[in-house]
Amino acid sequence: MSRLFASASKHRLDKLWPWLCAASVALSLLMLSALLTLLLVRGLGHFWPATLEEITLRSGSVVAGQAIRETPLPQEAGVERLYFKGNRDVDGVSWHWVDIDDITSRTTPHDLIRLERAPWGSFIGRLAAVETAQQSLHGREAWDYLNNALTLPANQRPPGQLLLVTAQGETLRQSLDSVSQALAPNAMSWWQKTHTWGTNVWQFLSEGPRAANTSGGVWPAIFGTVLMVILMSVIVTPFGVLAAIYLNEIAHQNRLTRLVRIGVRNLAGVPSIVYGVFGLGVFVYGIGGTLDSWFFSDTLPSPTFGTGGLLWASLTLALLTLPVVIVATEEGLARIPDAQREGAVALGATRLEVLTRIVLPMATPAMLTGVILAIARAAGEVAPLMLVGVAKLAPQMPVDGEFPYVHLERKFMHLGYHLFDTAFHGEDVQAAMPLVYATALLLVVIILVLNLTAIFLRHYFRRQRGSEC
Repeated sequence: MSRLFASASKHRLDKLWPWLCAASVALSLLMLSALLTLLLVRGLGHFWPATLEEITLRSGSVVAGQAIRETPLPQEAGVERLYFKGNRDVDGVSWHWVDIDDITSRTTPHDLIRLERAPWGSFIGRLAAVETAQQSLHGREAWDYLNNALTLPANQRPPGQLLLVTAQGETLRQSLDSVSQALAPNAMSWWQKTHTWGTNVWQFLSEGPRAANTSGGVWPAIFGTVLMVILMSVIVTPFGVLAAIYLNEIAHQNRLTRLVRIGVRNLAGVPSIVYGVFGLGVFVYGIGGTLDSWFFSDTLPSPTFGTGGLLWASLTLALLTLPVVIVATEEGLARIPDAQREGAVALGATRLEVLTRIVLPMATPAMLTGVILAIARAAGEVAPLMLVGVAKLAPQMPVDGEFPYVHLERKFMHLGYHLFDTAFHGEDVQAAMPLVYATALLLVVIILVLNLTAIFLRHYFRRQRGSEC
């Protein structure tokens, strides 16, 4: 009887485990989909020209701005709505909480405009006039003149001033060359908003940051991230592959080899900040300081290589991801049947020929698997980069038209650090949050593209050789 009961229980468990595994996979996919949906909505939605509202309160004051979100008050006292009203140069505050019960009227006038300007950020109000040396324009003529002027670079625009009026009736003067964008979203058609959305997304991808990273684009961070990952991959791949070949094909399989394997696997679990400290001490201060004393003594005490830069960041992340490449490559080598090696030797091939013509081609997919895992980890790392070369704002790109064209000693921007800095160290964190979502989405997309490229190469070599990764 007990045997029958045990057999029935085992049979039920055998049926239950596939369902549990399927539920786990479904839950994982659901969570991933929720994350990507959040990034898409919050990130890409930021670039859509949002409707501007003008509300009148019981006190008689008028507020114009973009409605952001609503929050219930404690003890069922009502609901508050957050408005972004800009105009930080007027009262020093860009945000305004309004009790919904205090609103007496709520309209969306077509003449409300939103200007992006330096250095005060957004202005929300009305355009009263455009004043130049020759004329003063009002109404539609002023708006058309402003839009035509914004098509020119700032240093080529005709001199002039904008006469602006806030919702409270205060008058401001703004120089024409300090305005980067002018929108009247309430008067725009769906097609015009779509075109503006595409333009804003392109500017985000192609321009540099402005206003303490609360506006502008992330092109320097994109370039720095991709260049660093490419350099890291170029450095880590040969060293990781050679180390795996030695451990699996050349070294005697004894206690020392097993200890080395255990050490390599343990290194994969070391916190990344430890690698950052190592890179700072060995690469930056040790090797970089020595290079400065040998070749750049004329520039001291200003360091050339003795400070954080692209080279040291790439080497640090290469060291961080080296165990991943070694383990993945060695597992691929171990899966190659010994009959392949013995058959080649029996036909007269040397050990080197067996390694280069039989073993390595068959292990190529496994090597690329290690590179894929290395890219996925390195592209999102931030902690070690803060010590060995990343910068909040890099005044010069690592690549330019001056010899030697690639300047490995320069600091660079990184999407992960840009994300961290924008979210926690900006002057206006609330205004920067949409850019945080957009930058996070972009970082995910870049990692996905890099991984898909490596996966495509892996499948290509797999088809060529008919081997399994």
